[in-house]
Amino acid sequence: MAYSPEDLKHRFESDTVGRALALVGERWSLLILRECLFGVRRYGEFARNLSIPRPTLSARLKTLVEAGLLDRVPYEPDRHEYRLTQMGRELFPAIVTLMQWGDRYLADPDGPPILFRHKGCGQISESYVACRNCGGDIDYHTVTPEPGPSFGNG
Repeated sequence: MAYSPEDLKHRFESDTVGRALALVGERWSLLILRECLFGVRRYGEFARNLSIPRPTLSARLKTLVEAGLLDRVPYEPDRHEYRLTQMGRELFPAIVTLMQWGDRYLADPDGPPILFRHKGCGQISESYVACRNCGGDIDYHTVTPEPGPSFGNG
């Protein structure tokens, strides 16, 4: 059964995309998370790699720690590093998908700056969204939105 936009009008009241963007959608937060996914952990490395103003970096790191995406872990007396939590690591597919979209439409003429080599097969890899049940591609044309368990709980 297909649902019209009017049938799904309550989707905005409990919109998890909006909630996720409120948490990680700000430019610096997403770039900090990208750096973490590529192994950066220390404040100075973030500041250097991102050329981010230090007050902004401090505020974003604090927000990401409070939200449960990063842990602040001591590594020397009075020094800390930031490690991704499970919640933070699970953003990897979303960040890679966004990166691949940028590579496709916004890359330099020479191509993308980063490629992923799959450890399992040794080949340069591209990720894609697939159905966990049948393995088929999930894209704009292959799914139909329908109300979920919290539909209308706004």
